[in-house]
Amino acid sequence: MANAGDSTTTTAHLGDARTQEAFATVKKCVTLFGAVSAIILGVVAVMAFTGHEATSFMWIRGAVLLAIAPLLHRMTVRASEGSSKAFDRVRTLSTIMPIAIIGVDLIPGLCPAWYAVLQGLSALALVGVAFVTRGSALSAAFPKTAG
Repeated sequence: MANAGDSTTTTAHLGDARTQEAFATVKKCVTLFGAVSAIILGVVAVMAFTGHEATSFMWIRGAVLLAIAPLLHRMTVRASEGSSKAFDRVRTLSTIMPIAIIGVDLIPGLCPAWYAVLQGLSALALVGVAFVTRGSALSAAFPKTAG
């Protein structure tokens, strides 16, 4: 159901099969982001418990990114129900987060290569979200936020 202030055009497009398929893809990508984030945190835990290096940065970043996943999923669900504000947040976060994740990973000596590679994989899932939310189906469903 659309929030007050959302156009009736948005409501009409939400029932469209292409729109629902696009949101299903976004939800899968967000779930993949969360799964990879959980794997990363699990690997950090195993590394720490087996006496290998696990820095505070790795623990905190792993926990923060894992905590973001359910919030991003909830925003995606709200967007699929017609919230243009939630849709705009999903689009914005899925654009900024991969850049930030990869940018931080490129800082020499901050994290081991395996950690950077796994974080990069999680960022790829968000790149998928960024592309789908800018596709024609969702741009038609949210014409005010498309641009």
